[in-house]
Amino acid sequence: MKESIQIDSIIAEPGTTSYGFIDAGEMKDGTSVKIPLAIINGSENGEIIYIQAVSDGDELNGVAVIQHILNTISPKEIRGAIIAVPIANPYAFYYGQSENIVDKKKLNRCFPGDNFGTSSQRIAYSLFYKVVMKAQYCIDLHQCGISPMVDSVNVRISSRHRLHKKCMELARVFGIGYILDQKGPNGQLAQSAPDLLGIPTIDPELGGCLGWDSESIQKGINGIQNVLKYYGFIDSKPAIPEKQIVVKKLQAIYNDRGGFIKYLAKISDIVEYHQPIADICDPFGRTVETIFAPKKGVLWSKSGFPMAFSGSTICLLGTEISYM
Repeated sequence: MKESIQIDSIIAEPGTTSYGFIDAGEMKDGTSVKIPLAIINGSENGEIIYIQAVSDGDELNGVAVIQHILNTISPKEIRGAIIAVPIANPYAFYYGQSENIVDKKKLNRCFPGDNFGTSSQRIAYSLFYKVVMKAQYCIDLHQCGISPMVDSVNVRISSRHRLHKKCMELARVFGIGYILDQKGPNGQLAQSAPDLLGIPTIDPELGGCLGWDSESIQKGINGIQNVLKYYGFIDSKPAIPEKQIVVKKLQAIYNDRGGFIKYLAKISDIVEYHQPIADICDPFGRTVETIFAPKKGVLWSKSGFPMAFSGSTICLLGTEISYM
């Protein structure tokens, strides 16, 4: 018999969707800070998928993805359940920045968390042990802040990890076309959930923009729907590209001269060794430096601003390309 799902005071009976909030701490005046959480509990038995967004407060595309999923998927049409958190880091969200304003930490460096630690560590602990551990799959929606970046999916565990194959399969099924297969920093959810809970986890990077970008949001929606269809939550066939690009490393490209950046290649272009990828211009538009690709790679991201100090990261190049 299908059971209800409860997280704190939020209870979703079979065949229903429930909305509520879990505690994230208090403001200086004692006002409660809450994390929004929704549960779509299907009518039939099945697995649970956890989806979150806004681990960084300036990465908003994932909110729109989750809102669409919550407003278009009926609990009557799914097996298992979807647990979704559209704003995982309210303190960072309030101030529109990547770090929690209270402890200056990135939430996605704090998992699995500490119930007696700093603000970010407490939020990570609450999400990890109250919510994530209920799931069999985990998707942590990100983007590159306001800097333009290729829409991609990150797999953040080592290729030797026991769950690497399952995480890569989840990334492939998401179907966005570009995958970064590179072990991430300690404390990332996409590393902690496979390590400690044995849950295949990915963190899609839905481009980068100021505000919302409709194209990246749609790719995120398509990706979630692919996953739901492929893993049997919904009866339908996913639309997965036949070939997707995988890169193993991201290499930062720096400029020697300060000035205005004129890019000579577009995001997602594959550039060859020593191909010109950007000019640095003076205030009159005269080229003072041309920057060449140090090796073959995918132009993965570029600066969110058209000007840069000398020694800045003006773009990232995805290298060691393969296909899956």
